Amino acid sequence: MYNFGFVVEQALGHVTHYQNLKHWVAEDADICPSWMPIWWRGNDIWKYMPVIGNNWSLRASLRTRDALNAARRIQPLDALFLHTQTLALFAIPFMRHIPTIISTDGTPLNFDTMGAAYNHKVGGNSLLERRKFLWNKSTYHNATSIVAFSQWAKDSVVDDYGVPAEKVTVIPPGVDLEQWNFRRNKTEHQSSTNALRLLFVGGDFARKGGYTLLEAFRNSLNQDCTLEIVTKDANLERKLAGIENIRVHCGLTPNSQPLKELYAQADIFVFPTQADCLPNAISEAMAVGLPVITTDVGALPEQVEHGVNGLIVPPSDPAALINAVRALKSDTKRDAMAAASHRIAEERFDARRNYRAILALMKSISKNYTETRSARYKASLF
Repeated sequence: MYNFGFVVEQALGHVTHYQNLKHWVAEDADICPSWMPIWWRGNDIWKYMPVIGNNWSLRASLRTRDALNAARRIQPLDALFLHTQTLALFAIPFMRHIPTIISTDGTPLNFDTMGAAYNHKVGGNSLLERRKFLWNKSTYHNATSIVAFSQWAKDSVVDDYGVPAEKVTVIPPGVDLEQWNFRRNKTEHQSSTNALRLLFVGGDFARKGGYTLLEAFRNSLNQDCTLEIVTKDANLERKLAGIENIRVHCGLTPNSQPLKELYAQADIFVFPTQADCLPNAISEAMAVGLPVITTDVGALPEQVEHGVNGLIVPPSDPAALINAVRALKSDTKRDAMAAASHRIAEERFDARRNYRAILALMKSISKNYTETRSARYKASLF
């Protein structure tokens, strides 16, 4: 039996990753998990501390340190899984005694390339930036192993932070293909009007390119398309009241049946994001078998191959978005891309395979650590 600790950031798409990870851990009878979710809005002393209260990296890392201390008082941990590196700043003392995986969707320097869209200030005090870089570099180097969501993230870990390539394994978060492999269907109204049904799923509406999509829809796409928007922006529905052919859905939870029904009724998944790493929503659309229109940011080209399972457009370009939707009016073209989407999802984003690979890696580093420690002890006897 392995006592594994799982510390996972609870913000944005990381919540879905956490829920999926819990599902596959529950299927492994050899693992006794200690779950340590780190919440964005946690109500603790760190929330009210000067500087720390306004700095998510410091706040999250201190909450991680508190959670790890509490977990170790209950039972020893054979291995740790930290997602993301944001949580690891104060975890180095733990990593020196517990084999640890740091899971990363993108490095701090990856995020710096998209800083404006994340409201993240880049640059400023060069000395402070250098210290931040070295601190993050130290966390990566102290980890036993690193799981990168994408080759894009791995390249940064290796090239920017000097981590040996063999220490970094690319394992994307997966989609439960059994849950998300269902027949898509058009409503009777759609069949009679031949309107293309566009689906957008993004909690952070602005960053995910929602306003670019709205401009494209108002300028042209509303003539022969409908648009379903899934977001956390509760004010958006009031702003769009009275605009025909748009519906806004707030409060839908990951993997929920209402969310799946929207995917099932869609023709095209439209995601003109301004900044992202490897969005779960795109992987879900691919698993369902939808052509995807998105942008060339982060690791998205590792999900969507232009002209194969979707189309790539520039961020913040409504005209390009309109042209891409128009290019997919043909049922034949959409069907070919839909088939390619599902095939790529099976090859790269199968949750059963990918999450099992993470757990196998945890078991491996735990076993290696135990064997190394035992060999050193025996050697000390002679």
